[in-house]
Amino acid sequence: MDLKAKCRCAWAANGDPLDQRYHDREWGVPVHSDRKLFEFLILEGAQAGLSWSTILKKRVNYRKAYDNFDAGKIARYGAAKVRRLLKDPGIVRNRLKIRASILNARAFLKIQKEFGRFDRYIWQFTGGKPIQNRRRSMKQVPAHTRESDVMSQDLKRRGFKFTGSTICYAFMQAVGMVNDHTLNCFRYRQLARKRK
Repeated sequence: MDLKAKCRCAWAANGDPLDQRYHDREWGVPVHSDRKLFEFLILEGAQAGLSWSTILKKRVNYRKAYDNFDAGKIARYGAAKVRRLLKDPGIVRNRLKIRASILNARAFLKIQKEFGRFDRYIWQFTGGKPIQNRRRSMKQVPAHTRESDVMSQDLKRRGFKFTGSTICYAFMQAVGMVNDHTLNCFRYRQLARKRK
């Protein structure tokens, strides 16, 4: 079947190849790599107030600017690195978001030390497996859930910034902790079958 002819979630049916590729290959796929989980946590925080398409277009630049999301390196960023990031047009140049990414890297490393892996910590909020929702349209998708509320509270307690419940829910969707593909989307059944 032609990629353009496939039925997708409404947000990815706009014809933008970058959005479609992300939807078809990544969105909702369970992620267990600590580095990848950290990447999504930083990118979802950067997205606050912006569109995900904007962040997708800057993703490659983020990887370069942020040492391929190596939390150990980011945790050591100082004032000189922050100044460079604030001048980098390839990322969202927001001082609060940049500062938050550094604080989040430090908090991330503490969780890794405590739990052995960030993956083990973050997946506890869905009982270690993806939540399979049954949405008929994107209008039925909430901005946050009880699980994202609990996750947000715990991340904030541990020192994370830009991790409100809405950001946490978008993170959960991105890393496959929830399957929010609509029932008519070709990816819904594929991901439901891969349920851990």
